Amino acid sequence: MEHKLRKTKQQVVEIARSMVKFARSLGCDDVEFSPEDAGRSDRKFLYEILGEVIKAGATTLNIPDTVGITMPTEFGKLIADIKANTPGIENVVISTHCQNDLGLSTANTIAGACAGARQVEVTINGIGERAGNASLEEVVMAFKCRGEHILGGLYTGINTRHIVMASKMVEEYTGLHVQPHKAIVGANAFAHESGIHQDGMLKHKGTYEIISPEDIGLERSSEAGIVLGKLSGRHALKDRLKELGYELNDEQLGTIFWHFKAVAEQKKRVTDADLIALVSDEVFQPEVVWKLLDMQVTCGTLGLSTATVKLMDANGEEHVACSTGTGPVDSAYKAVDLIVKEPATLLEYSMNAVTEGIDAIATTRVLIRGEKSQLSTHASTGETVQRTFSGTGAGMDIVVSSVKAYIGALNKMLGFKDQLPAKDSVERTSVSA
Repeated sequence: MEHKLRKTKQQVVEIARSMVKFARSLGCDDVEFSPEDAGRSDRKFLYEILGEVIKAGATTLNIPDTVGITMPTEFGKLIADIKANTPGIENVVISTHCQNDLGLSTANTIAGACAGARQVEVTINGIGERAGNASLEEVVMAFKCRGEHILGGLYTGINTRHIVMASKMVEEYTGLHVQPHKAIVGANAFAHESGIHQDGMLKHKGTYEIISPEDIGLERSSEAGIVLGKLSGRHALKDRLKELGYELNDEQLGTIFWHFKAVAEQKKRVTDADLIALVSDEVFQPEVVWKLLDMQVTCGTLGLSTATVKLMDANGEEHVACSTGTGPVDSAYKAVDLIVKEPATLLEYSMNAVTEGIDAIATTRVLIRGEKSQLSTHASTGETVQRTFSGTGAGMDIVVSSVKAYIGALNKMLGFKDQLPAKDSVERTSVSA
């Protein structure tokens, strides 16, 4: 209060009270009040301000561990103390909001719920500022796995079979990859490498598997019914995509089917991971400003790499450019730049194989910053930064997937630029696209 707000305690109480009343005057029946850094606040003052906002009409009290410094025992006691010492607390819902700076956000959230919180603020994949927030999938599955026996019967109404697909959707939209060892939704979450563990799993899955993959929407490859290949038709593809959680319209299905057949001609078996990559490459793309039609690359040890790229603009006109570079990706990107004429700096470039084998589909992610990008103001620090844009691409040809990713990022950048008022060169929110 002293250093950031430059207000006295009484002034802060009055501001909080008046803001809650103002929110209620707008017709809001559920008004949430959140005292920043509650875990390190003076307890007596915390109880006082919470009691005052309850009187003013607050219906939810969100208790945050803003800097992620609280231990689970401390956070549980904080919630219990608030329940015991805040006037009118029986008329409101206590909520938690835990940061993950010390890796304790999930544990603190569960401790808060055990102490009486009945709303928890979480994020899919645990994404958030700095080290992130409490992970939805971890908290939900902890309640599902242990809530009945250890946590006093706590449960959520979430359909857990959609967890994996929700995780992948967020991953695609944000461009933030889930680390392989991430609990619940990581690629290795259900992988058993130890020989003793594998033997136990073969004899009885429950020996080492505390959660069934099916509970979160994963299907064991050995139990999958339909195997898709080059002879599979549109109906089989549609049914499998529906089982994976994708409801596509006829136009989207037609595009995916065309790409599926191209992959199936080169692979004996098209896996679910391949299908997800194909759908992501088509469905989760920004509005098209430029579209890749064709490209040809020549590279090797005898000289500079050369690339010829053909793009189509939003009006249907085709544009061709040729360039040289230090490698196939560099030359292709330079050719794209000659057509688009919007200079951009490549900040990050990463590539992952979706499945095993030399015929695997590759997914590429890039992060760019335009030289003429609008400025953003960081919500917490006030620092002015240039906005960045991410793009993803998928394909069996790594150069093609790289160009798709680059064009996707450029389309985001150009689309964002067109949405801004001409006179407004400064964007007031700071979120990477």
